[in-house]
Amino acid sequence: MLLREKSCSPLKDIPPLDEQQASSLLSQLDQQWQLSEDHKSISFDFQFNNFHETMSFVNALAWIAHQQDHHPELEVSYKHCLVHYSTHSVDGLSENDFICAAKIERLVLQT
Repeated sequence: MLLREKSCSPLKDIPPLDEQQASSLLSQLDQQWQLSEDHKSISFDFQFNNFHETMSFVNALAWIAHQQDHHPELEVSYKHCLVHYSTHSVDGLSENDFICAAKIERLVLQT
């Protein structure tokens, strides 16, 4: 099943993904997603033409985050939104981060 077709699930007593697991899931996303050096987060700097497009994206992303009960950290500016995913409860990455990343990249990318 594709990541974007999955739903986030509650996480209890699971370890974070290791580098190999994270890299494998990362390969299912657009190549612009970046894995942090410590392998604890992924990020993508989405670019837009204007503030209206940026805020439309942020609002759509907020709806997905609410539906999945998994929320990213955002840095929002006039023509871009930097999205960071990490799972605080596991102190690193979980499959939920990649599921949400796949869902939100579909908002602006044709993948």
